[in-house]
Amino acid sequence: MPFTWSTNDHIWQNGCGHTYLVNRGPAHVPPPPAEADAEPWARSVGAVHGADTGVRITVQGKSDKAVVLEAMHVRVTARRAPPKHNAFRMNLGCGGALTPRLFDVDLDKPRPIARSMAGNDAGEPIPAVSFPYKVSATDPETLLVTGRTVGCDCDWYLELEWSSGDRSGTVRIDDSGQPFRTSGIQDRPVFDYGTGSGRWNPAA
Repeated sequence: MPFTWSTNDHIWQNGCGHTYLVNRGPAHVPPPPAEADAEPWARSVGAVHGADTGVRITVQGKSDKAVVLEAMHVRVTARRAPPKHNAFRMNLGCGGALTPRLFDVDLDKPRPIARSMAGNDAGEPIPAVSFPYKVSATDPETLLVTGRTVGCDCDWYLELEWSSGDRSGTVRIDDSGQPFRTSGIQDRPVFDYGTGSGRWNPAA
């Protein structure tokens, strides 16, 4: 493989906007973590991404020879009814604007696709740019894919097509060998954390 890649599927909108579904009452859910600690927090309570999953993909070539990222495809492997869990919102102050290449995926579609979206950098607009992209050892690329759903508990992964010279292939992008999981939160009890009270409270 002429390039390396890494993923993080606990990326929150502006560093704060995210919801997790947890099969526990609010008295048994610990305070919300910082975004950097989201993965162990979610694992400790068996949390499921609610409404959307932000997946950051960092791709870097192994040499100065360019690798062309040709296309990205979305594969939904399972659809279930959303679990009847409580929804907990991670609203503890927002960070800066997102600067990677942005893609939006509607998982409720029969054949979802990753659509390139416009972004911004410190308030400056960044136009949407579609595939292909080029990466090398000195020119990495970061992609942010947001899978969204309203009525599905979906398992899904991505396929990234690439080429370099006379070589080409497809790499599966997932969560350490497992598909990403995103569930709708419609009609679920929603809780926000009160920093003053030190407990989860029903959302207003």
